[in-house]
Amino acid sequence: MHWKIGIILFGSCLFLLSGAGFLFVKIVLRPKDDSDLDDYHFEFEDRHPQLARYNRWYRITFIGVVIGMLILFLAIMF
Repeated sequence: MHWKIGIILFGSCLFLLSGAGFLFVKIVLRPKDDSDLDDYHFEFEDRHPQLARYNRWYRITFIGVVIGMLILFLAIMF
């Protein structure tokens, strides 16, 4: 198999999996309106466990999408 095809397959799989994970995080893990987030002072919101988990997975999946796009771009360019 040509090396470019392998890189394109890896980049596209990373992009698709991270994109699906990103949508899952945005839809399912986002803190709901009935959460106790309003009880936390705005300076300490990052200590709320549900918001911290949402922010961590949001960053991980977003970085995966960006890296997948970069890999695909580099594979197409070279």
